[in-house]
Amino acid sequence: MIIPVRCFSCGKPISHLWEKYKQRLDTGEDSKAVLDSLGIEKFCCRAIFISNVDMVKEIGQFER
Repeated sequence: MIIPVRCFSCGKPISHLWEKYKQRLDTGEDSKAVLDSLGIEKFCCRAIFISNVDMVKEIGQFER
């Protein structure tokens, strides 16, 4: 799934924070601390970040 531009529930723009979130998780930081520091406080927005599975590279291997 590609991260949505806005939260499905509240409409807050969130896609611009995805790269920062992903980079900080790769360095080993805690997900809760990263979300808090990025200012993502609502449960609906947090759920999108936590439940997102980046499958673009896997799907991109297939051709028609």
